[in-house]
Amino acid sequence: MTLKVLINRQPHQLPQDATVAEAVAALNPRPPFAVAVNTQFVPKSEYASRPLDQDDEVEIIAPVTGG
Repeated sequence: MTLKVLINRQPHQLPQDATVAEAVAALNPRPPFAVAVNTQFVPKSEYASRPLDQDDEVEIIAPVTGG
């Protein structure tokens, strides 16, 4: 069975027991970045323990620099 989630507004299928860590691994973003699930910030220390649910929306956001 798979879990359907949106990662940066794109549909992805992950294992049924997927965590935020697996969502991050699916995109393999270059640090630094922040992660939110359903608009709630998730600290890096919780990536491996924060489970995902069907239809969760994961945002992986890189900081923007400039002036």
